[in-house]
Amino acid sequence: MISEEQFQKEIDLIISNAIREDVGDGDHSSLACIPETATGKAKLLVKDEGIIAGVEFAKQVFMYVDKNLQIETLINDGEKVAYGDIVFYVTGSSQSILKAERLVLNAMQRMSAIATKTNFFVKLLEGTSTKILDTRKTTPGLRAAEKWAVKIGGGENHRFALYDMIMLKDNHIDFAGGATKAIEKTKQYLQETGKDLKIIVEARNLDEIKEILQTDGVYRILIDNFNYEDTKTAVALIGNKCLTESSGGINEKTIRNYAECGVNYISSGALTHSVYNMDLSLKAI
Repeated sequence: MISEEQFQKEIDLIISNAIREDVGDGDHSSLACIPETATGKAKLLVKDEGIIAGVEFAKQVFMYVDKNLQIETLINDGEKVAYGDIVFYVTGSSQSILKAERLVLNAMQRMSAIATKTNFFVKLLEGTSTKILDTRKTTPGLRAAEKWAVKIGGGENHRFALYDMIMLKDNHIDFAGGATKAIEKTKQYLQETGKDLKIIVEARNLDEIKEILQTDGVYRILIDNFNYEDTKTAVALIGNKCLTESSGGINEKTIRNYAECGVNYISSGALTHSVYNMDLSLKAI
């Protein structure tokens, strides 16, 4: 996984690009109507229920726009919220508050939706040792914020991108001429380039599981689109040789059954690509 420093750089890029996109050469609506010296106060109001996420992100947005803004936090990331709750107050330049408003709301509404859905899946796994993972199926340009929301909701991050972990999927395996060749070529590549990256290999059937197990150096086997019985068999075959992960169309109706097959992880793109934004608003008071 990427370092905290790299992750923060990604967040900084999201904020700077979003402000560039939304503000451009100025918020002319506010500049036209609101005196530069005007100050005010606004509250982040919840009009929904779930797990709040993006509070710390919002603070960074406000500080990017105007370091003199003051934020009073009442509810922190990861806490449950209900209709009518106030998450924070922001006080300072009225122009600055309005300049930051849309980015704060857009980000927090989506991050809260992701955290809420992740937390729902986490609760479905209670009593098992299985962890829920996100995927790379994120909104382009917003990956760091969305993966941050998964962690706030109690999930775990998969690889961040193509560069921080090796994942050999069906196309890689087929192009290489089989799982064994793909793994060996990958190990040779890592040795030649001096990179220290973990290797995950996707298996499409039990025969591929057996083939993958013949080669050392695999961190995790992705048991993709298996039924329950074959998943149990795969977990038994793999034992303690490496970690296991189930994926492929797993939803709230099936996730518990796959967890009870004994896999270490279940990955779900739905955590980030199939959510409905939490209803939030920033109201002047």
